[in-house]
Amino acid sequence: MAVKKFMYVNRKAPYGTIYALESLEVVLIGAAFDQDVSLAFIGDGVYELTKGQKTEAIGQKNFSPTYSALGDYDVNKIYVEKESLEERGLTLDDLQHLVWEDEDEDWAEKDSIRLVSRSELADVMAEQDICLSF
Repeated sequence: MAVKKFMYVNRKAPYGTIYALESLEVVLIGAAFDQDVSLAFIGDGVYELTKGQKTEAIGQKNFSPTYSALGDYDVNKIYVEKESLEERGLTLDDLQHLVWEDEDEDWAEKDSIRLVSRSELADVMAEQDICLSF
């Protein structure tokens, strides 16, 4: 049986709704069961990966450090839509540095985030078996 490709599409800001946290939890569960998992961050979803999130004032736990564990679960295909970053005045430098270790290359650290255009992301999404939107 072939492994299905799952893409989790993150469209919402990290706080104010449950979508971002729920997506992250489902991704970790899927990866733990050896699913072929990728993530896409578009629209306000790009804020989920920003550095230095402070949540004390809104009384919510900051779950953004959990993204750094994705590489340990072999989740290393993280697509960020370039236009969404630009529309929000952000660059790749504003995002967390997410990496994974390539065992085929003596555990070399490699970037997990792939900056792609809208059209490139549409092509990647078309290759997936299942896309879940959060």
